[in-house]
Amino acid sequence: MLEDQIFCPACGTDTDHTLIKSGQENLVRCDDCGTVHPVEVKRERLVNLKVIVNWDDRALPHFITIRANELLNVGDELLVDDPTKDVVMTQITSLETDRRVRSALAETVKTVWARATDEVPLRITVFRGGKSHPLKITVPGDELLEVGEKRRVENFQFIIVKIKLRGEGFADAAEAKNIVRVWGREI
Repeated sequence: MLEDQIFCPACGTDTDHTLIKSGQENLVRCDDCGTVHPVEVKRERLVNLKVIVNWDDRALPHFITIRANELLNVGDELLVDDPTKDVVMTQITSLETDRRVRSALAETVKTVWARATDEVPLRITVFRGGKSHPLKITVPGDELLEVGEKRRVENFQFIIVKIKLRGEGFADAAEAKNIVRVWGREI
């Protein structure tokens, strides 16, 4: 059985069909009446898309192939599978057509701006003896951090006291890819 219902010329309606032969034209059989008929295969047009992936202080260009009619939105996750580079999971931060937009079809996009989310830099400020100590580590983007959680980074052992999110204020818990900074108090 095929995924979508297909118009059967004998039944006069859309019905389930079974694929008999695939090729330039698929040959299908109606599951209701048994009529065999050809169905034209729709070919999806692909476009090459430039994706600038930001990771910490670096911005690296990647090129991917994507369906021309795919709708891209700021905030969507996008798997960047450039054959000449590593595969990177990203979040779209900006779309550039003839101007910056929040949503667009892939065929109209000139450049996608995105940030890596599979491995992310995590900025931490630890308070020790009346002084603040800035730290930066790399963690998996889906790692969950929570206020009250005990952590050890370098020679600091601390409890997380505050988590600042990207443009959304503060939270009691969040995935690392959504965090701007974590504050901790040494224990």
